[in-house]
Amino acid sequence: MVNHISLLLVVVPLIAAPVVAVLPRGRWPWAVAFMVATSCAVLAGMQLWGVVHDGVISYELGGWAPPWGIEYRIDAVNAFVALIVATIAAITLPYALLSSEQEIPDEKIPLFYSAMLLCLAGLLGITQTGDIFNVFVFLEISSLASYALISLGNKRQAFTAAYQYLIMGTIGATFYLIGVGLIYSQTGSLNMQDVAAILPGVLHLKTMETGFAFIMIGIALKLALFPLHLWLPNAYTYAPSVVTVFLAATATKVAVYLMLRILFTVFPSGFALGTPADELLIAAGITGIIGASIYAIYQPNVKRLLAYSSVAQIGYMALGMGFASAAGITAALIHLFNHALMKGALFMAIGAIIYRIGACRMEQIHGLGKAMPWTFGAIVIGGLSLIGVPGTAGFVSKWYLMTAALEQAAWISAAVILFGSLLAVVYVGKLIEALYFKPVTDAGKLVTEAPMLLLVPTWTLVLANLYFGLDTTLTVGVAEKAAAVLGGVKP
Repeated sequence: MVNHISLLLVVVPLIAAPVVAVLPRGRWPWAVAFMVATSCAVLAGMQLWGVVHDGVISYELGGWAPPWGIEYRIDAVNAFVALIVATIAAITLPYALLSSEQEIPDEKIPLFYSAMLLCLAGLLGITQTGDIFNVFVFLEISSLASYALISLGNKRQAFTAAYQYLIMGTIGATFYLIGVGLIYSQTGSLNMQDVAAILPGVLHLKTMETGFAFIMIGIALKLALFPLHLWLPNAYTYAPSVVTVFLAATATKVAVYLMLRILFTVFPSGFALGTPADELLIAAGITGIIGASIYAIYQPNVKRLLAYSSVAQIGYMALGMGFASAAGITAALIHLFNHALMKGALFMAIGAIIYRIGACRMEQIHGLGKAMPWTFGAIVIGGLSLIGVPGTAGFVSKWYLMTAALEQAAWISAAVILFGSLLAVVYVGKLIEALYFKPVTDAGKLVTEAPMLLLVPTWTLVLANLYFGLDTTLTVGVAEKAAAVLGGVKP
């Protein structure tokens, strides 16, 4: 059964998506989507358990042995990421019931849940496959679904944001595909393990350097790595609240995984790391942390503020990858997990405010913290985790990242990690000030707390931020195993 889980994680949501699209209006589309997402979360948990205790899982599609056939190859790295994606989907779907009914037209609800399942199938497919071309296929499935989901926003800017993402996403996918084609032209293989075995003999060719550069740029665009992040703020700001929650907590995390896989599994680490490539990652991480955090401070729209914060957090992950050490990769993977928790909780809380007042600009949320204490509490705890306060998941991430920086005497990077946390204090403090310390508006006096169906998923992620800030057995343990799987990193 465990060997078939990798296929089921992709096939189940992929088959369910068209079924949901033709269901009648009402709550049946939600019910089916929720059952599918929950099933995927259970399967992903079983898969991670199997990998941790029994080792790597290899599944040959159609009985065709690799490298001729497509192989799903599951180790601690992609099993960990798959669990994050599937669990976030399962937590997000209950939240989607009320949120989508308010923000998305009734006639589009079945199509919305269909697109959510397609996006989930694509993201899970990227984590499961061991074929670099198959990655492109799933990348396009998830991206096309994402464009549709963003365009469902109730403001006209949603169409512009979706179109901008479509253009940038298409450029990124094209760059990735060109890189794959160049690699295939010299190796004759698309299987990741097979390519990794062949590459050392052809690395001296300029074709390989060019292919690597194209792939990295393509992934960086999908990742929204600074300064290739320009599609992300508008996409997160104008998408429906539940779409923002799902994409912020999953899509960029899968792109981080893909970059790790290419850097440390497909290409020998000595080819890319210890060269200008890792220096570029560190430079992009540093500029992203500082630049995006400063942008966040001056944003009048709360969703846009959190969107720029996401760009900054991607910078932390890039920094960990750029260190190219076991400690750095461990820190990047821990932050990948913890950021999904903290940003998912924050966007859910902001979505609860939007559910009540239909807006989330700073001047429109004045004083709402007193009227919505549970929502406000979620924002405070999520914000503290974003800053990296001890006792929260965010602290664990930054502790390991700081340890990795000090291990290599990377004093500038260490200073940037601390400075980034101080900048986070400013923009999180600005949000808390608006919610609690500003006088409430006349409209705000009529506001009541968000419904339980919104609060329960939100607080599930909030409590997870606290739990994984105190008990790091799962996050650190699995991240360390995953870093060991990504061979060739410096000790």
